[in-house]
Amino acid sequence: MSEQTPVAGIHSVRTALKHGSDGVCEVWLERSRRDRRLAELAELAKAGGVKIRQVDRDELERVAEGANHQGALAWVRVPAARSERDLMGLLEALEGPPFLLLLDEVQDPHNLGACLRTAEAAGVHAVIAPKDNAVGLTPVVCKVASGAAETLPYIQVTNLARSMEALKERGIWLTGTAGEATDELFAVDLTGALGLVMGSEGSGLRRLTRERCDALVKLPMSGKVESLNVSVAAGVCLFEAVRQRRGR
Repeated sequence: MSEQTPVAGIHSVRTALKHGSDGVCEVWLERSRRDRRLAELAELAKAGGVKIRQVDRDELERVAEGANHQGALAWVRVPAARSERDLMGLLEALEGPPFLLLLDEVQDPHNLGACLRTAEAAGVHAVIAPKDNAVGLTPVVCKVASGAAETLPYIQVTNLARSMEALKERGIWLTGTAGEATDELFAVDLTGALGLVMGSEGSGLRRLTRERCDALVKLPMSGKVESLNVSVAAGVCLFEAVRQRRGR
């Protein structure tokens, strides 16, 4: 039996049911609540053939472990990571310019989950990471991602530097983040076929990863803090790219 993890909150449950109902095992709804949004979730679950269970608030809060469940929780199967072959197929099927996020040895499941959630919200087509020395799709990652792990392709590659070369051959411009970079994020072009490359929590980008980037940028830091958490930095970079890609 595949591993399952709870995803809490009306929006997260709705996303899981709309875009990955095959991976939803069961939906829990708070027994005492009469809410139009919960009724809509129930209809979505029924339409997808997903079992619904009415539970007490205490049980929801126990499983949600502090997350704002809003009376709704879904048990989802932990998805399997996809392969390099899947990535190439995905790129072939895209109609517009690729928008990718590459993570170089991110090891904290909370960071990966937050990156997946932000990347999905920004419209990223896939997140790419190495198989070794990096966290995979775990229950904690899926829980933090709040449904994004089930809908956003997570690609694990054997050799990230080699995969970066393959992306560059397809005309994808790779922009990495590094504190010592000369150019600031807001001064560079992030439109077109783009892969944003973020380093690990401790040491940032590895040498080979850095060398494969077409450009390096830094975030303008005005305070005394020298760097941001990788998931926060990814959010800033991704949504600056979104702003530019929308022509604003």
